[in-house]
Amino acid sequence: MKTDTTSQERFLDYDKSLACIHCGLCLSSCPTYLETGNENDSPRGRIYLMRAVQDGRLPTGGAAVRHIDLCLGCRACEAACPSGVQYGELLEHTRDHLEKHHDRSAFQTFLRRVAIEKVFPFPSRMKLALLPARLLRVLNAEKLLPQFAREALSLLPEHAPEMKLPEVSPPFADSPSRGRVGFVSGCVMSVLFGETNQNSVRLLNATGFEVVTPPAQGCCGALYAHGGNLTAARDSARWNIETFERYKLDAIIINAAGCGSTLKEYGQLLRDDPQWSERAKKFSAKVKDLTEVLAASNASANSALHTPHSAFGKVTYHDACHLAHPQRITKPPRELVRSVAGANYVELPESDVCCGSAGSYNLTEPAMAERLQRRKIENILKTGAEVVVTTNPGCLLQIRAGLAKAGSKVQAMHIADYLEQAAASPSSKS
Repeated sequence: MKTDTTSQERFLDYDKSLACIHCGLCLSSCPTYLETGNENDSPRGRIYLMRAVQDGRLPTGGAAVRHIDLCLGCRACEAACPSGVQYGELLEHTRDHLEKHHDRSAFQTFLRRVAIEKVFPFPSRMKLALLPARLLRVLNAEKLLPQFAREALSLLPEHAPEMKLPEVSPPFADSPSRGRVGFVSGCVMSVLFGETNQNSVRLLNATGFEVVTPPAQGCCGALYAHGGNLTAARDSARWNIETFERYKLDAIIINAAGCGSTLKEYGQLLRDDPQWSERAKKFSAKVKDLTEVLAASNASANSALHTPHSAFGKVTYHDACHLAHPQRITKPPRELVRSVAGANYVELPESDVCCGSAGSYNLTEPAMAERLQRRKIENILKTGAEVVVTTNPGCLLQIRAGLAKAGSKVQAMHIADYLEQAAASPSSKS
């Protein structure tokens, strides 16, 4: 039995928590507050709960854990906050404390500590774990599963061809030389979105970059950090820093928003480690989202994407939370989509409200995830778009599953696939 040692341990940076002045400007940006209207499900309410647990005024369990569990970690509140509250850091440290001192049910413990932490960050294990799911699909036996398992199975893409990237991909012969960059292939991306990774590398090659994909790279640590296991997240950071340091790279590119956010925060994650803090800062300074690099390099002008065309019909864009909020990247992806869609681009209502995926949230909190999924799909359908583009694997899985439930034929695409297919489209070459 875990003991409640809240009164002895200081897990929260109190000064950072006190930066919250409880002004309420974050409320309209918080997806769970928009759904429940409960102050405890708002960022300022959760910060109050964090301090109450820290001070021993609330036990490490019960209502405090429930409301903190329900947080998506989308960090939309950070973008809205006038006081610069570092909510993401406060949340991760609180969750790390709760996981050490709160007893969960056997099912939740298995789901979080085994199914998620021991499978998702390891591509080879994930492939093995997906075999039974694929067999059930082939046999059309999903209906035999309980509701939770059916919902989880619905997230898997119909086709996920395995495509191993070469360690070094040279720039296209007719492209200007722009340097040498590393590519983070990711865990979920490499297993479920191999073609997207391939298209990402092709776009970088077409832009003039030599791309290095280190075969020894590991999980970025995002799932660990968001789930309350900062020790494992730090171990992941050290491994990747050492791995990528072996190559002389001008930048390190990632095409998954959630991973990119964590990679850019290695300096913060390892700031108290004297042997790694400076190395972590240097690593994070090199990390760029794919859309940052393509937009800055004017990629839309080098592969026939500069001519707007209507191959996809009307197109909209969903902001992946960890690209829009902690990374503050909203303009570059829209510029790239508009460069193809032209007048066919339409803005998505509540584009930056979470779709309910949030890493593994749609597995640990399926009820709220489904509410937010439904909200997102309703907004997509309102636009009349035939394609919705985004930049994160979790968003793609969640939105595709939601569109299928709604019986919609709207296509959800990663921005790399959208740009690469547009470049290959006959109308882009006319």
